[in-house]
Amino acid sequence: MTIKIGDRLPNGRLQEYIEVESAGCSIGPNSFEIEQLAKGKTIVVFGVPGAFTPTCSAEHVPGFLRNYEQLRAKGVDEVWCFAVNDAFVMGAWGRDQHAGGKIRMMADGSAEYTGKLGLELDLRARGLGVRCQRFSMLVQDGVVKKLNVEAPGKFEVSTAETMLRQLS
Repeated sequence: MTIKIGDRLPNGRLQEYIEVESAGCSIGPNSFEIEQLAKGKTIVVFGVPGAFTPTCSAEHVPGFLRNYEQLRAKGVDEVWCFAVNDAFVMGAWGRDQHAGGKIRMMADGSAEYTGKLGLELDLRARGLGVRCQRFSMLVQDGVVKKLNVEAPGKFEVSTAETMLRQLS
């Protein structure tokens, strides 16, 4: 079943490639509990079918980067990009997109968390395995407040601009 507005994010773990060592985080892939990451925060999460793919790299991530300061001004604490890729790939993609310090590139390498969200996209016939549907959501203290899931092959409702309008 697909997550919906009013649902609490399911428990689970995501990985993030950390570039600079800090208290509790070593350089490289680090695992994080979703419940702890979301606690007390307002987060915009956007999901993409894959790192380095055309629409994701040319439009989706750049849109959230362009609108980052406006999202923050509207009370967003963090912006996460979510994909079924490993943490190494997400880290490299974040560097390529110049997302550091703005967008957290969160990896769900085995699509386990994607399955808990009910947002799987079966691209096995195209040699891409199970991926994530394109979406955006607003999460406040772990609860989904807004959810925008794209129709297959579309990029219309999960944009940063849509999220900004929804925050007004």
